[in-house]
Amino acid sequence: MSALSWMAWTWPTAAFFLFIVLSLISMSVWEYYSPGGGERQGILGLVTTRGDRLFISIIGSAFIHLAWLGFYGVPLWGGLLISVTFFIAVFRWV
Repeated sequence: MSALSWMAWTWPTAAFFLFIVLSLISMSVWEYYSPGGGERQGILGLVTTRGDRLFISIIGSAFIHLAWLGFYGVPLWGGLLISVTFFIAVFRWV
């Protein structure tokens, strides 16, 4: 019996949530050593900070994975590649 079976989790689901926790921790450390993060206006016309861009990236990645599951099912490698590309684009241009 797996340690994650009590909630019917799979290892990819656990890895996704682990990524969220690690990204929140790393952003907290980054904010501690370099406060503010400099607001900027991206291509969508939104003024965002690093935390805003992280939130947009995480929420967007969750929806990308759900859409991938809905259209293609498993495996999720395609959804992961799209999510990583989305994550980079948000931090670069949004």
